[in-house]
Amino acid sequence: MDIVVLLKQVPDTTDVRIDRETNTLIREGVPSIINPFDMYAIEEGLRIRERAGRGTVTVMSMGPPQVESSLREAIALGVDETVLLSDRAFAGSDTWSTSYTLAAGIRKLGRFDVILCGKQAIDGDTGQVGPGVAQLLDVPQVTHVRKIDVAPDGTAVVERLLEDGTDVLKVRLPAVFSVVKEINEPRLPSLKGKMRARKAEIRVWRSTDLEVDAAELGLDGSPTRVIRIFAPEPRPGGRVIAGSVDEVVAELAAELVPIVRGG
Repeated sequence: MDIVVLLKQVPDTTDVRIDRETNTLIREGVPSIINPFDMYAIEEGLRIRERAGRGTVTVMSMGPPQVESSLREAIALGVDETVLLSDRAFAGSDTWSTSYTLAAGIRKLGRFDVILCGKQAIDGDTGQVGPGVAQLLDVPQVTHVRKIDVAPDGTAVVERLLEDGTDVLKVRLPAVFSVVKEINEPRLPSLKGKMRARKAEIRVWRSTDLEVDAAELGLDGSPTRVIRIFAPEPRPGGRVIAGSVDEVVAELAAELVPIVRGG
């Protein structure tokens, strides 16, 4: 059982700084953490391995060299291997370019049965990378997953959380699952795990290590652009109309009739 978990390192601060030339987040020098939803993905990867009694959990991330600290944290939790995709060519990637690069990294690994990620990243909130990776790898994908049961026959039965209930789906592996926090409770790192994490080798792959089209990478390869960033204007306060029912209805009508006629 080969399990790949996609991890994103996100700013651990509300003081987000923006590069005004590229309209992208400035990550250098900003305290960072593992995206909280990805912690549930890591935990589920470990649990799938434990239930199967065999397998390998590989955590992969794309980002600057500082992401190494988050990968070591994942090792301390019990993952087997880590891969960091890091190159200036990847800088400024949108969700398409990020999915493209991660999919290329997974292909280079050459083996996967289950790919896990959090339902979304707290800095972007798009939830697009997991489905994007699935599309590029041409494998099934299920989002908002709260339970995964992997069967010996190469399938998985999963519960997908909906607003008004759940879907129960049977999926042929390999597949991509983006998970919600209801799926488990992430463990804490052990002392043995922390000691192992200090010495562990973090594999780093550059763009030249992957079979990619340079035109699809980074800011230049991103089809979406952030044109302008601004804080929304505050809404004006409401007005309370007091009086009898007839007085309130008359005043409301006086206010609404011009609006309706103008529309």
